[in-house]
Amino acid sequence: MLIALGLATVGLVGLLFLRYLVYPMPYREMILQCAARHEVDPDLVTAVIREESRFRSHAVSPRGAQGLMQLMPPTAEWVAGELGYRTGDELDLFDPETNIDLGSGYLAHMLDRFDGSFPLAIAAYNRGMTRVKSWVEQGLWSGCASDLHRIPTEETRIFVRRVLRSYTAYRALNRVFYPWERSEMLEWRSR
Repeated sequence: MLIALGLATVGLVGLLFLRYLVYPMPYREMILQCAARHEVDPDLVTAVIREESRFRSHAVSPRGAQGLMQLMPPTAEWVAGELGYRTGDELDLFDPETNIDLGSGYLAHMLDRFDGSFPLAIAAYNRGMTRVKSWVEQGLWSGCASDLHRIPTEETRIFVRRVLRSYTAYRALNRVFYPWERSEMLEWRSR
């Protein structure tokens, strides 16, 4: 009995360690709202944010991508237009809500373009839709998770692997910590 209780305690401590230190979920409510608005899995949005910026809202990449979801300003402008933001408004990509909304919208667009394929959409989010389409058309990569090693660029290959790994972890942890949300998420997935 004491051994079982000890193992359960270690298991719980391990889960809490994973949940709060390794796979944190800041901005959770914003992520849930924006993901629902764009019909994207919130665990995928969270995984992209974790790998793009480690949840640092003022992150800037060497190439100039900004904010939590590391959006390039021209991409953000295009997505803002598609989502009906008022034209001419200055986009604050360091504002978490704006960045998550635009990034979720862009991710939804990539998922639509690639028929819901997570590996292809994640690769396109990182490298661009045209380039990823050309890899598939040229037979360089099938677009499957089983052959990520064939993605032609190392940066994208690593990014897709990391996002998929984080997605799997967030999905598993959220089943434990927020089991009541699973049924709500399944509703929009079945539409």
